[in-house]
Amino acid sequence: MSPPKFRVAIVGGGVGGITLAVALSKYPDIAVDIYERASQFAEVGAGVSCWPRPFKVLKKLGLGDALLKKTPVPYIEDEYVNAMNFRRSDLEQGEYLFTLKSKGNNVQFHRADFLGVLVDNVSPSVKTHMSKRIVSYTQSTGNPSEPITLTFHDGSTATCDILVGADGVKSTIRRGMMQDLSRDPDALKKCSAEEYLACIEPVFSGAVAYRTLIHADKIRAVDPNHRVLNGVWTCFGANKNVATYPISMGKIVNFAAFTVDKDLMADAFNPDPSHRQLFDGDWVRPASAKEFTEKFRGMEKDIEVLLDLVEDGSIWAVHLVRNLPVQVHGHVALLGDAAHAMTPFQGSGAGQAVEDAYILATLLGHPRTTLATVSQALVVYDEVRRPFAIGVARGSQEVGRISGLQTGLPFSEIGEKITGINSWAWETEIDGAVKDAKRMFEERV
Repeated sequence: MSPPKFRVAIVGGGVGGITLAVALSKYPDIAVDIYERASQFAEVGAGVSCWPRPFKVLKKLGLGDALLKKTPVPYIEDEYVNAMNFRRSDLEQGEYLFTLKSKGNNVQFHRADFLGVLVDNVSPSVKTHMSKRIVSYTQSTGNPSEPITLTFHDGSTATCDILVGADGVKSTIRRGMMQDLSRDPDALKKCSAEEYLACIEPVFSGAVAYRTLIHADKIRAVDPNHRVLNGVWTCFGANKNVATYPISMGKIVNFAAFTVDKDLMADAFNPDPSHRQLFDGDWVRPASAKEFTEKFRGMEKDIEVLLDLVEDGSIWAVHLVRNLPVQVHGHVALLGDAAHAMTPFQGSGAGQAVEDAYILATLLGHPRTTLATVSQALVVYDEVRRPFAIGVARGSQEVGRISGLQTGLPFSEIGEKITGINSWAWETEIDGAVKDAKRMFEERV
């Protein structure tokens, strides 16, 4: 067997990193290593949703059938269906607002089930390295044939030709990249050193999530016809909202309630390098039932029923990544939350990581991508994916503000507004972006 044309190191074994490994598995001339800081692959959080556009990517990777066995949602691709239901719930009785219709449905999973299917489909040729927490990397941008060196917390090192940071919102790879860019004369022609360095640390979004799982049987025992047992519901309140949907073949209901600070939500993407919104306290921590529920009492009866069933949960300060001026440098690229961590109000964070992985793998697997041309392939990846993901992140923040009744938008206009923000998810397809990426790369090489 001939040696691989290059070696790709993926740092991070979450949805984005593992999807990239699966996508690269179709190219036998690319060697892949995954470095994961935990002792086993695992996803934090409870539910994950997938809109038609990213789910079609998963189908292209051969994962569709296995994933659909993990969800109670029947998959519909080419018909308009009821995707999400919205209510105003800060009233004693509550009131129905609208139902979002999408061409193809939004599919929900337990996050562990979702990642499990991805892991099961990683090629045996991919080497996995667990309990490897990266602390830094070094690359020589002047010599593309010189390997990148990775240094880990345990003192060990490794090398690769291409490094992909899929290491989440607190990304070590993003830190290293932005530090390198702040010293690169060519990069400084685009942005100041301060602008790059301001992108290192995550920014508090203004939203705090209260998350738990409730067994469907417990809900059914109290109210056999409770609306959350069927479909996706988002319930609006003043500076708060609640989102629910069934997972694990309908046995469990994912329950996520949010407090949303009006001023912080509106200012989260402030481009001023000196501006950074801070959160005082642990970003993620356990919560008792009382602490979990007290901020959401006083909403309509259906919400009160769910609050009474909460046994415990966790509290998450939702952080995001500033809009990066670039997410590649030399032979290093960022993917998923490391590049564009966003709020969960569009249910699109995981889907955007999937799209990143597919476009990046397509470009790395291109016959004309070599060590000499890979930097150009990464620039195209950046130009195709970064603006799109930034748009989704901004849309998600706007939906969060609308669902917290912070925008002053009349209730009669909310349905049209939210539908418009989400419409990319079924009115566009990844095929167009793939075609553009290939064309742009081929024109340059």
